[in-house]
Amino acid sequence: MTASTPSFLTTATYNIMVPMRDGVRLATDVYRPALPDGSPAPGKFPVILGRTSYNKSDPVIWIGAVANFFVPRGYVVILQDLRGRGLSEGTGQYYHTANVNEGRDGYDTVEWAASQPWSSGRVGMVGSSHGGIVQNVAALERPPHLSALWVDVAPTSAFDWEARQGGAMALHMFGALFLHGWDAHELRDDTVARRRIEEGAENLRDWLLKMPFKPGQTPIASVPHLEEVLFHYQNEGVFNDWWRMEAMYQKESFDKYADIPAVFSGGWYDPFVEEYASQFAYLQARHALTGSARRKSAARLIIGPWNHVAMRGRGASNVGEVDFGPDAYWGDVVYNDLRLRWFDRWLKDLDNGVDDEPAVRLFVMGGGSGAALRLSKGRPVPAVSGVSSASLSDAAIVDHGGRWRAEKEWPLARAVATPFHLHSGGGLSTEKPGKSGVPAVWTHDPDNPVPSIGANVTGMYEWVRVPEGLNAAYIPARARMRSVIPDGPMHQRERPGMVACKMPYRLLSERQDVIVFQTLPLDRDIEVTGPLEVRLWVSSSARDTDFTAKLLDIYPPSEEWPEGFHLPLCDSILRARFREGFDHEAFMEPGSSYEIKVVLPPVSNVFKFGHRIRLDIASSNFPRFDVNPNTGEPLGRHTHTMKARNTVYLDAGRPSRIILPIVQA
Repeated sequence: MTASTPSFLTTATYNIMVPMRDGVRLATDVYRPALPDGSPAPGKFPVILGRTSYNKSDPVIWIGAVANFFVPRGYVVILQDLRGRGLSEGTGQYYHTANVNEGRDGYDTVEWAASQPWSSGRVGMVGSSHGGIVQNVAALERPPHLSALWVDVAPTSAFDWEARQGGAMALHMFGALFLHGWDAHELRDDTVARRRIEEGAENLRDWLLKMPFKPGQTPIASVPHLEEVLFHYQNEGVFNDWWRMEAMYQKESFDKYADIPAVFSGGWYDPFVEEYASQFAYLQARHALTGSARRKSAARLIIGPWNHVAMRGRGASNVGEVDFGPDAYWGDVVYNDLRLRWFDRWLKDLDNGVDDEPAVRLFVMGGGSGAALRLSKGRPVPAVSGVSSASLSDAAIVDHGGRWRAEKEWPLARAVATPFHLHSGGGLSTEKPGKSGVPAVWTHDPDNPVPSIGANVTGMYEWVRVPEGLNAAYIPARARMRSVIPDGPMHQRERPGMVACKMPYRLLSERQDVIVFQTLPLDRDIEVTGPLEVRLWVSSSARDTDFTAKLLDIYPPSEEWPEGFHLPLCDSILRARFREGFDHEAFMEPGSSYEIKVVLPPVSNVFKFGHRIRLDIASSNFPRFDVNPNTGEPLGRHTHTMKARNTVYLDAGRPSRIILPIVQA
């Protein structure tokens, strides 16, 4: 037998109040295999545990994709509301992801599940995003019966990539707080406060323009514990004890991580890809040192061409305005088949070949035709020749393509770190700059920031207003959500309806405050796979300012895109006061030059023959990140803004460059 097959019906018991060690009880639903007459099947079964800050009774995410799939195949599925959420106790103890009891609660729940008479004693965990964080935090506590994990799209540091990035505030977490506030325990009987949260979410883009936020003045103030979190997010750019709590920061505690099989999955356009890729690399290296007679690989890594959600649910082959081909299409069907094989092996001891599979599965983006496609019934189809997207209801998407590839490790040992230098006049090449390179200079105006045209974001949801005549009580909050920034790659042209975009809706590369460096059209395909960083020599007229970096794949001109499709691959930011590290602030001396490092998330992409590799440098990326006012005032408490004259140096003594991991064909 190589795979569990559907052999059972399902019986469920709802809202068992499972006590934690401090007496707080967590609402827990148990779905068990059942016989044809509906009675529980005899015997002991392994457990699949999901713990959530949203809704354990979600008919799609939890019941449909987990309980209805695994229980018929001989697993008990346990779904639990986190402390302070849903029907669990602990009102006032929920702080978004900053929950001091999280690891202990995970341990206690795993051990409770293992002790039940219907349990085989082996417990696996599943969950995405916050549902992945709680797996990581539980694994640090090393519950004896935790036997396998599948951690999906989970950050391992709220400081580095979730709520702050490069010292700037990642504003998608402001948006996420509205969803967590709307169904907070504190507002159960307060319809006025709930409506305040709703109205704030309906006007999210307006709130983003009101920064810096002040205590008591945002709708989040209706939930004091979440407002407290908001001001940690906005005001605390120095890494301190609050950021260091394990529920928020696991990456320096991986030596305590349970030595159990674990899969880490996600996408190149997910905001947290750097974190789970690095987590896998650490655990793989640890396993190589310790070895194991029981298994050949303790950890696996899967990265596809997805954003935070595209792998799951109905799936999609396209993200944003880019299609990656039919192999990119997964959805819960493929996802569950793979999860079943994983848990069959480690929770049931089925010999299904999982041990011998490669440790890493990557989707290498690129190689497609570059043709314009449009969506029809959710699937890409060729665009009608000669018909512009302006006359259609849906914009064109580009056929970028890609393919899956198995690897042994991450990062790839054969990837060669290759500096591409920035040159005067906008060139980008492996040739080093000359002694007399002329610097690039621009003005950063905080009142006219560079807009975010697509990005690696999640949770940045504005809520669509309920049309007149419909009862909002019958429309789930999630059904009303749409991202303020489309969560995926888009052609880099401003457009109506997007925050900070203005007439005449130019290409971002046409803005005076976006400095473009690009190669000549490539004479061969070049694959870039791995972590990336940008090293810049900079100065500013201000004591503090931001420097952003964005890597793009630039298509040749075509009928649909006369300027070429400008495909963003990844981006990041550094707030200059943190150029020496995040344990202290160091302000710039106006006119002095400094070398800084902007860490980009990893990527895997083939730049095709005839394309260009491009690096965009600017000083804002809004509303992906908060805008630096350039004043040097305390973070989140500035009183005014000022323009900054910023410079990137391009000479031999101050060589600015991006280091690309090149994989030879």
